[in-house]
Amino acid sequence: MIEMQYKIILPRNYDMDIIRKRVQDNGHKTDGFPGLLFKAYLITEANKNGNAYNSYAPLYVWNDTQGMNQFIFEGFYDNILDSFGWQHIQIGIPLSIHLAKDFKKSRYVLENSGDIPESPSLVGAPIKLLENAEESLGRLCLYNPDKWRFSEFYFYEEKPAVAITGHPMYEILHISH
Repeated sequence: MIEMQYKIILPRNYDMDIIRKRVQDNGHKTDGFPGLLFKAYLITEANKNGNAYNSYAPLYVWNDTQGMNQFIFEGFYDNILDSFGWQHIQIGIPLSIHLAKDFKKSRYVLENSGDIPESPSLVGAPIKLLENAEESLGRLCLYNPDKWRFSEFYFYEEKPAVAITGHPMYEILHISH
């Protein structure tokens, strides 16, 4: 498995209904995409849910690299290039993943991320679950050993009461399986 995400930061005055309409019209196109475990169409809106900026930040989890390569190099990613220009795609390796059977009901995602500090052993690395993680419909923990960073994503049907200062709370516009 492999995860990818590109975070497109948009101007504070950007009309986020443009992104909502884009996903409404096109989100279904990745339903059933070969090799895709899921794609969550994520957005943040400035001054909403504690977010400081507007963004469009789709999150993909691929069962294998073949589907990801098809998406990137066979024209599907060109829609992003045409609309938003060249984007850096962040890559992560799933350390753990748990999706409840009603995962697709998720409407919000909390992200927690940070550095994995240099140490003589990675046993017990500082990647821990949030306090309300058991209430989530899905949990995804990723790491990138190239940058020694980790990201945890927690999926919820209802907006969680807890927020993580300095980390985004995304709204999910669509989930493709």
